[in-house]
Amino acid sequence: MASNSGRRLNIDNINQHIVSAKYAVRGELAVKSEEYRAALHNGATDLPFKQVISANIGNPQQLDQKPITFFRQVLSILENPTLLEKSDVLVNHLGYKPDVLERAKKLLAAVGSVGAYSASNGAPAIRQSIADFLERRDGFPANQADIYLSAGASSGVNTLLHVICANEKSGILVPIPQYPLYTASLSVLNAACVPYLLDEQKNWGTDLATIKAAHEKAEAEGIDVRAIVIINPGNPTGASLSEEDIRAVIEFAREKRLVILADEVYQTNVFVGEFISFKRMLRQLQREQPGAYDSVELASLHSVSKGMTGECGHRGGYFELVGFDPLVQGRDLQLMVNPPRPGEPSHELYAREYDGIFGGLRERATALHKAFEQMEGVECGAPQGSMYLFPTITLSAKAAEAAAAEGRTPDEFYCMRLLEATGVCVVPGSGFGQKEGTLHFRTTFLAPGTEWVGSIVKFHAEFMEKYR
Repeated sequence: MASNSGRRLNIDNINQHIVSAKYAVRGELAVKSEEYRAALHNGATDLPFKQVISANIGNPQQLDQKPITFFRQVLSILENPTLLEKSDVLVNHLGYKPDVLERAKKLLAAVGSVGAYSASNGAPAIRQSIADFLERRDGFPANQADIYLSAGASSGVNTLLHVICANEKSGILVPIPQYPLYTASLSVLNAACVPYLLDEQKNWGTDLATIKAAHEKAEAEGIDVRAIVIINPGNPTGASLSEEDIRAVIEFAREKRLVILADEVYQTNVFVGEFISFKRMLRQLQREQPGAYDSVELASLHSVSKGMTGECGHRGGYFELVGFDPLVQGRDLQLMVNPPRPGEPSHELYAREYDGIFGGLRERATALHKAFEQMEGVECGAPQGSMYLFPTITLSAKAAEAAAAEGRTPDEFYCMRLLEATGVCVVPGSGFGQKEGTLHFRTTFLAPGTEWVGSIVKFHAEFMEKYR
């Protein structure tokens, strides 16, 4: 609809690539849920629920995941170094351990004021801590010069896509379903999203034949396919890729000269098997076949927002570049990658908090999965990792007709009715991309308690009966 407000900017004359970008996790349902939250805060009594559950986005501390004590204590000193003048009060009355003070002193000495600019790719001391972490994780050396700090992984993704995408013919292979950051960013850049479907029957694993077909189709259409995105563990699927899948992707990237963008922000959220990084697998292949994989370009990303850290608001992330041409080439991060070690005063509390958060996530994931198993027309693989489940839902023709009457897809219609009836906000599968003819929704399992899970089960039974 054309705007006649008289203002210089309107919906028709701003950058249309911005208009076309979609970011479902913060879309209409999220906005509506915040309206409900505000209404409840202001004393509304006419809603059929007493709280809003924001299961639409991986925001742990909004849903009562407690911060790691060691991290927050160190950060408090970094933000206000004068606290060190009262170290006796910190230790004897506020529960700070001596290693908290020592860590803060080392960081202040290495980084200086946290309010000052650092090197453009991040403070060298922080990057070295990350390099040390990567070496411990993978068993292969890492160079701090290849590490770049960013304001969260999303900022890193945007930086990398800006570098890779030269024009509208630049294509990026993106998994479907995917975290909508990728399609939204490509839309803003006016670059080409080349979708490839994940295999739901293989626990949302990658299917090499599907990737090859998507690549060939794009090239036949004149697209210069430059990179492939892998989200492992998966978002929104929660899948954790096998060694076989990772090897196959790296081999395909080598063959087709594709940059690998490995989004690994959920690497500590693994409930089944173990996390295998793309860096580790690439280095293993290089060792097994010297020279064959030296030209593979890999960018891997991590963040303080997920895992047991859950510090979304602190916007800390990094990416590591491996195999890039040299000419192409925070502070929370230091704590995440270098937590208290066994034998240090803060380790016991850190381990107890970390294990408690991990156990709670796995327990809630299992409970939510069991609830889905008893719901008519709902199928969902067992939780493997990350913070999400992505169940398939089968809805009737009557429900589809009711959705069409509102101008919605059936999954959007279902999710809106769920929010209105229960206060639980989830995201329709159409917001992430899904195989044609299928319907899904994504939900986190971050919210504490079980009452909200029961409300989903009750709503679903009533919805299915109403639209039978």
